[in-house]
Amino acid sequence: MKSGPSYTARISRLLLLAGTAISFPAMAQQAQSDAAESDPNIIIVTAQKRSENLQNVPISIQALGTQKLEQLGVANFTDYAQQLPSVTFQALGGTPGTNVVYMRGVASGGDGNHSGSLPSVGVYLDEQPVTTIGGNLDVHVYDIARIESLSGPQGTLYGASSEAGTIRIITNKPDTTGFYGSVDAEVNTVNKGGEGYKFEGMINAPISAMAALRVVGYYQRDAGFIDNVPGTRTFLGTPVLDENDQYAGNLPDGISVNNNAFVKKDYNYTDTYGGRAALKVDLDDNWTVTPQVMYQKTKSRGSYGFDPSVGDLQVQHFFPEFRNDKFVQAALTIEGKIGNWDLTYSGAYLDRRTFQSSDYTDYAEAYDALYANYTYEGTFYCSGLAGCFAYQDANGNTIDPRQKVIGTDHFKKLSQELRIASPADQPLRVVAGLFYQRQSNDIHQDYQIANLAPNLSVNGHPGTLWLTEQKRVDKDYAAFGEVSFDVAPTVTLTAGGRYFKYDNSLIGFFGFGRNPGDTGQYDGDPPNAAYSNRTGVAQCFTTAGERLYDRSTDTYSSSRTLLPAAVPGGPCTNLAVYQDGTLKPVRTKDDGFTYRFNATWKPNSDVMLYATWSRGFRPGGINRRADVEPYKADFLTNYEVGFKSTLAGGMVRLNGAVYQQNWKDFQFAFLGANSFTEIHNGPNARIRGVDMDASIGRGPLTVNVSAAYTDTKTLKNLCLFDDPSFTCTADGPTGETNLISAPKGTRLPITPKFKASGTLRYTVPMGDAKAHFQLNGMYQSSASSDIRTAIYETFSGDVINPSAQLGRLKAFGTVNAAVGADWDSYSIELFVSNIFDERGQLSRFQQCGSCGQRPYIVPTTPRMFGLRAGAKF
Repeated sequence: MKSGPSYTARISRLLLLAGTAISFPAMAQQAQSDAAESDPNIIIVTAQKRSENLQNVPISIQALGTQKLEQLGVANFTDYAQQLPSVTFQALGGTPGTNVVYMRGVASGGDGNHSGSLPSVGVYLDEQPVTTIGGNLDVHVYDIARIESLSGPQGTLYGASSEAGTIRIITNKPDTTGFYGSVDAEVNTVNKGGEGYKFEGMINAPISAMAALRVVGYYQRDAGFIDNVPGTRTFLGTPVLDENDQYAGNLPDGISVNNNAFVKKDYNYTDTYGGRAALKVDLDDNWTVTPQVMYQKTKSRGSYGFDPSVGDLQVQHFFPEFRNDKFVQAALTIEGKIGNWDLTYSGAYLDRRTFQSSDYTDYAEAYDALYANYTYEGTFYCSGLAGCFAYQDANGNTIDPRQKVIGTDHFKKLSQELRIASPADQPLRVVAGLFYQRQSNDIHQDYQIANLAPNLSVNGHPGTLWLTEQKRVDKDYAAFGEVSFDVAPTVTLTAGGRYFKYDNSLIGFFGFGRNPGDTGQYDGDPPNAAYSNRTGVAQCFTTAGERLYDRSTDTYSSSRTLLPAAVPGGPCTNLAVYQDGTLKPVRTKDDGFTYRFNATWKPNSDVMLYATWSRGFRPGGINRRADVEPYKADFLTNYEVGFKSTLAGGMVRLNGAVYQQNWKDFQFAFLGANSFTEIHNGPNARIRGVDMDASIGRGPLTVNVSAAYTDTKTLKNLCLFDDPSFTCTADGPTGETNLISAPKGTRLPITPKFKASGTLRYTVPMGDAKAHFQLNGMYQSSASSDIRTAIYETFSGDVINPSAQLGRLKAFGTVNAAVGADWDSYSIELFVSNIFDERGQLSRFQQCGSCGQRPYIVPTTPRMFGLRAGAKF
């Protein structure tokens, strides 16, 4: 511990700093181990539920340690994902906290819907899973010991959502050896954008020789750089028919709107603030209890995707756009010994709430054009939203058809794991445990049209065209274990398995309302603003146990009294199973076994070779539409050989792996008819690749390079309909044919074939300081944004190419530079990121399944200049 002011003076100084800001990146960190302290090239990881040198772990793993995270200025998911070549992601709208994470090319696209598939990559905060549906938990990266990226199936030790890999965020723990802390601040400015800033801080305070408290706090403003510019939208007026009742045009009484009230420069910006506190209590020499709590709130404004048809970094949006994402996690870890065996309990409760408003004008624009002259088999039916929909107020007047979407998700997760491990220094080593997890989501999506007549709205929700009010529950149970045996001083064999069981359910309401009519019998005309009988109140259960309306026979239930809503806020329930007079959730459940076999040969202390055969899985789930079957679990089998080497007296580290993965019946999500998410099981896919990671230098110059090559393809045709009674052909939908949506050999989307990152850092003494210069860069090749090369356009009957319509993710590279100096207690650094102002494409998306007229691009942040300064005490 450094000499200096008294303990009381230091506390007073800290309180003074806390009074001017919530907190500030830690610059003084707890040593991970004596070895790591003496040699920063040694990184200790816990990927196998034990503390081990990364070079001794026989799996493909990348780790960004404390020092590396600070040097790269990593603060969030996007920052560290760019440094991990085997990791890619799909930014759903680009807003923080909505990213869907992929590893090693295990991606089919279209994921992230709150009623869709569970993730294929697990995310852990310390010992506890924080994997969530509908976007990853974007934990602020500060005072973090390391981030571990485990590539390939981790289904033995980590379970269901670690089918393709696992990302672990490991925090620094409380330290009883002394009082210390740090504060750090940053200011920055973005080219063609606004200004941002960041304040962070940490204190580590021993309470006694057996207990310590560690507290972290932060506040960050990410500057906006996308402009909402003036624009108008004009919708068709009432259609006109000629003497033969054929379409002859539209009356000039259409509706034109503008976005003047929402025009704003630097439209998108985000505020993130929160903190973390951990208490470590050594009960005795063998037992330690560590409770921890973390709170974070992220408030994003505007759109993080721009519309290239409008202009570079520009959009034309017409409603308020924002997303508030708040979570709190309480965790408890108990570590101890029974004899010489290690026992660990880890439990956590996560409560995450999101609230957002989205502009859905693109939907009205697209459907107005699609219905411009709607004919079927030569017969004209209607034209535009004004003619084909009943978008009217209570007096029957046609109204502005634009929609906005108000959405909330309340996500809760309870996880518990108990495991035991035999001594690590014995030739026979065992890790075994039990795991339980229950996660739920209360889903609310309200599609609103201002002034929509109550009788045409969702019942009890005037102005709501469509409502989703559902409760989803996913439960997982598992028993797992791994046994490692040193059959010779240089050879180790490992076998592991995990028995799993999942039970997933969904219940609630989705769809349109039903016009009660003059008699209250739900027989009013039109039935709702969309003239729809397919979903919504028309399909709700009545007291007779029947659906209110049978579309195939055009008859009503024997009772027109609806059962109460199973989920509060809904008008009734249409997503359920009627059983013995009650409504029960729709369920899917299964059990099975995953495995891992590994052989390791270590001819000397500096070289290790290994071979792995492993399997991971992802649970199946429920499709909301009754006419779409539940989807099954998918499985990933991995065959991998790799090596790890430390050469030239420790100056060079070179690791690599070659693998093939077979993805069976991969889950495939897409926006189907009426922009309704459907999940199906696709064909099998084959993924081959190479991971490489190298580090050179121990003196003033260090170089780190990592790269991944990924080659993927489908092994059979991906068919439009998941129905074996249809033959998958290239023909149209006549007879028993089924369109080939993606032919055999199609490359899987999202993941580039090549991705690499590298850092060069030069450090030199300058008086009492150490000056440094750093270059960091990344590159990734192009990738498709949608796997489908053909689908049917519902209204026109044409075959379109979604992959071409959405556009490819173009290849790009970024370069960052920094120069600064570090003293014993202070540091300062000037930096510039994205030096060449590359408009790298992180993701592409569109607002609805038929909104191909406006694909959006989520870009990398434009060139940014900034200054960081910090102090430690």
